Amino acid sequence: MRILLIGGNGFIGRFVAAELIRQGHAVAIFHRGNTAAPPDLDEIRGDRNQLTAGTDEIKRFAPDVVIDFVISSAPQAEALMNFSRGVAERVVMLSSIDVYRAVGIANGTESGPLQELPLTEDSELRRNLHPYSPENMQMLRQIFSWATDDYDKIPAERVLMNDRELPGTMLRLPMVYGPGDRLHRFYPVVKRIADGRRHIILPETLAAWRSPRGYVENVAAAIALAGTDQRAARRVYNVCEEPSFSELEWAQNIAAAMHWDGKFVVLPAEHTPAHLLKPGNTAQHWTASSARIRRELGYKEPVAIDEAIRRTISWERENPPAGTVPAQFDYAAEDAAVESHRLN
Repeated sequence: MRILLIGGNGFIGRFVAAELIRQGHAVAIFHRGNTAAPPDLDEIRGDRNQLTAGTDEIKRFAPDVVIDFVISSAPQAEALMNFSRGVAERVVMLSSIDVYRAVGIANGTESGPLQELPLTEDSELRRNLHPYSPENMQMLRQIFSWATDDYDKIPAERVLMNDRELPGTMLRLPMVYGPGDRLHRFYPVVKRIADGRRHIILPETLAAWRSPRGYVENVAAAIALAGTDQRAARRVYNVCEEPSFSELEWAQNIAAAMHWDGKFVVLPAEHTPAHLLKPGNTAQHWTASSARIRRELGYKEPVAIDEAIRRTISWERENPPAGTVPAQFDYAAEDAAVESHRLN
């Protein structure tokens, strides 16, 4: 097949491109050209918000499928579908598990009872659109430059899936970790262990909290599968690992891989140093089911969880985040909290 990746030169996209090429597909990347594109594929320079600027080159490439990695809003989705009609046979959009109402309840942007788990593709979506404050959006854009002021995957999903002419496929992604993770999800635990800490604190509210995650190469395999399997047309799929670990279990898995013999200390929120507390309603878990993509498309993770953790730890140690705030690692406050807990 011939597959066009829009914005496919980042964290996840480079693994998708490599997997598609490994399978023998012809791949082209449409991107701004700020970073070098992987070898063995066609490169089309352009702006995601000005797709028509690359019309001639894209038509010459003649993609069977378009996969959009950086779609942010309904207007972008409309532009994508308008552009892709007559050019491709199907469009794949990368969405997020943050579309579910459970996420809004956990973030405090929606009220109501806790949502039933696990979250499936038929679970209730958020009722409040565009719930993110300007401050949050500014922080998001520092990490993901493609995010727009009107960022919300829900309206974009509706545009894609309601198009009567061009079939779409929706992939709702989890928290993705691995080499290249701009959020450095493993780093707080990895750094403390590398620094020789004997105790690592987790607030009890966060220690038990469960959320969907996915190792980047495994998520890329799911995207490549959905992009090349016609059975995925007009379908929505959650992509995530199962089972869903708690935050404490994730920390313990990292510690085991690093052969750490220290101790995790779970403290009540009122006894936990402020820099370790996270906002939100942790009574609402985000545990999701990926049974549909496994059942319908036969998806299986190519990289085992133990190996995924090992590779991520290695990358985190070699690529610490720039500009780490010292207050995030206030070891004096952590030592004082552990000592107070021991005495009590």
